[in-house]
Amino acid sequence: MSSLAQDPMSRVVRVAGSDDLPAVFALRHEVFVVGQQVPAELERDEHDAGCEHVVALDDGVVVGTGRLLSPAQLGRGDGVGVVGRLAVAQDVRGSRAGAALLAALEQRAHERGFAGVELHAQVHAVGFYERAGYVSTGEPYDEAGIAHITMGKALLG
Repeated sequence: MSSLAQDPMSRVVRVAGSDDLPAVFALRHEVFVVGQQVPAELERDEHDAGCEHVVALDDGVVVGTGRLLSPAQLGRGDGVGVVGRLAVAQDVRGSRAGAALLAALEQRAHERGFAGVELHAQVHAVGFYERAGYVSTGEPYDEAGIAHITMGKALLG
């Protein structure tokens, strides 16, 4: 499987294969359950099996992940997919791994013909998503005990 992106630091960002999923779920557990005290039963859900996951790898080790849910999977008729579960290992935060993952997820959404993407951003990360072109829609709300806000981005031609 070819990579979607590669940065000068030998980081590869690509669509995850089934053999990547144990590392994906372990990283998400570390970031969300251990690091942010999200209940384990909320971190994994029924969408994991049918969505597309991407991974960021440093020297073959998963250091970041995110997922893309299709409009059809969510029963949406508006053509908007949902980006979620964006997680980056603590020791590589600030290295643009998150930005590379987000760009890869957007690229996959564009390739699949989605009109746009939406995400539920933790309020402290709004600036990160705004720099990537996302716009807040609505007011903050609680999700898994953490303040979030819905943000969206149109995917042009």
